[in-house]
Amino acid sequence: QILAKLHRKLRKMPSKVEEAIRDLTGETAEELRDRLRENSLKHATEWARKHAGIGKILDWDPDGTGPNLVPISTHPDELHAVTRGYGEADKPEDFLDTFKSFVRNNQNKIAALSVVVQRPRELTRQELRNLRLELDRIGFSEANLRRAWNDASNEDIAASIIGFVRQAAIGDPLIPFDERVRQATRAILSQGNWSDPQQTWLRRIAEQIEKEIVVDRQALDEGTFKQHGGFERLNKVFDGRLEAILEDFNEELWKVGA
Repeated sequence: QILAKLHRKLRKMPSKVEEAIRDLTGETAEELRDRLRENSLKHATEWARKHAGIGKILDWDPDGTGPNLVPISTHPDELHAVTRGYGEADKPEDFLDTFKSFVRNNQNKIAALSVVVQRPRELTRQELRNLRLELDRIGFSEANLRRAWNDASNEDIAASIIGFVRQAAIGDPLIPFDERVRQATRAILSQGNWSDPQQTWLRRIAEQIEKEIVVDRQALDEGTFKQHGGFERLNKVFDGRLEAILEDFNEELWKVGA
């Protein structure tokens, strides 16, 4: 059957078909026809089994409406390069520039963006959650931004999504978030004559901030904090000033040049 198809095709064989046959078999169409003629049926059957793609090639009409050909190569695979895409951008720098434009053009349209840039001390966990969802939806996840920054600058900085937003909006230095937390904690501890229990709770709050980025009143009514009486009890430990202290933490985190 293959020999018959090949014989018919040779009468008017498109160059693309001839090239595909040569790529698959290492022979010209004429050489293949002659060899199949000279060999036994058993040999031809074994050859066809090893070169299963020949049937599709012979049925292929590149200039007509027949079935499309999926090229099959017998050459060894080689890795020439590894590249990474950035959505519609080809380069990490382009991706970061697009993100910067988005942030600067949407501060008045996305409420959480405005809070992050202008009033970070007031940011709530819900606002942070909403911002993350919106940025993830359009491809600006923290993971994508961190990877692009690393590829563009050769610096892998776990700066948090807020850090990337503020860097894009106002040029804040991109600093690892855990370092910001440590510096903010030192600043808060230096601002008052805290009792030992207060210092212990401030450090626990700092540990939670490092995990969640934002710790607000709602956060202190959950998990470990809830087991110790939640916001109301801790507020008494801090003489009714806990909400202001949480805002001070947020402000210290995002002081320019922290």
